[in-house]
Amino acid sequence: MDPGRRRVLAGDLPEPLAVMPELAPAKTSRLPVKQLLLVLGVVATAYALALLVWGDSPKTSLSVLWSWTGLQAAALCLFNYLLRGVRWRLWMAHYGRHFGWLEGLRLYLAGYAFTPTPGNIGEAVRGLMLARQPLGTAQSLAIFGAERLADLLCLLLLCLPVLGWALSLGAVQAAPKLLAGLLIAGVLVLMLAVGLLVRYRHRLRQRLAWLHEAWRCLAVRPWRWFALTLLAWAAQGLAMWLICREIDLHLPVLTAMGFYAVAMVAGALSALPAGLGGMEAVLTGLLVLQGAAPGQALGITVMVRLLTLWLAVAIGVLALLYSAAIRKDISLS
Repeated sequence: MDPGRRRVLAGDLPEPLAVMPELAPAKTSRLPVKQLLLVLGVVATAYALALLVWGDSPKTSLSVLWSWTGLQAAALCLFNYLLRGVRWRLWMAHYGRHFGWLEGLRLYLAGYAFTPTPGNIGEAVRGLMLARQPLGTAQSLAIFGAERLADLLCLLLLCLPVLGWALSLGAVQAAPKLLAGLLIAGVLVLMLAVGLLVRYRHRLRQRLAWLHEAWRCLAVRPWRWFALTLLAWAAQGLAMWLICREIDLHLPVLTAMGFYAVAMVAGALSALPAGLGGMEAVLTGLLVLQGAAPGQALGITVMVRLLTLWLAVAIGVLALLYSAAIRKDISLS
């Protein structure tokens, strides 16, 4: 590594961050099996109760997963993981960690085992768990920060169609005017926050070392990571549209993508593990405003979350165990 980059990655960091990389892997990279099982159990129980109590027909809703439409939606979600894995591999290469395509994707997927954490912060351990040449704490946080900033930017762009939908809804129906106004104001405030973040990025980078490194990651082939991120989240929005159509709720593709994006942003702002509760409540409410029956909207929301979140967690756990026990390129101790 050239001296200039070494100074950026280590020498210019505050003393605590400069010494943490050697200590962090042992503390951070342990798989919280009990916590993960607890979250899975609580969520599975909550979803089952919601479908039984408020859903139209739990059996009919779950059958969507095994239909041709469900398989198409699952394939789109897998495509999302693939694109974001390519993006992660790009940023890892920025720090001199080069992986083959399959190896890089497997290591990326292993991080999804930690998604059910507040703000998805558990995914930041991806780089720390590597058995050979693990990333330092600041570098791992930098990639995590770059991922979240890229995701937020593209999700906000996908929210834009909902603004037109909210305006038309408020014009036709008197009751949702306040809700439509709040929705529009919320999206605009988030866009303003992103703009301020960009405007004052130099001051923030001086105060937060990991944010400084995150901006350096975002400067690496920006059009490539932007295209990968936007296409990835659009694919999951399209998966939601397919599920809506299968459960007889017809809405425009861009509106479905916008609903999904708004719900994802709301879940992220809640800071709950994987946005649990917040994302489901917002998505169900939007679908009801669109004209879905409450039971129908709830069934769609549960199906969407099973495919877009819990499928990733299940794959992540399998990839993590395989990488640690068989490939031995991930260390959990």
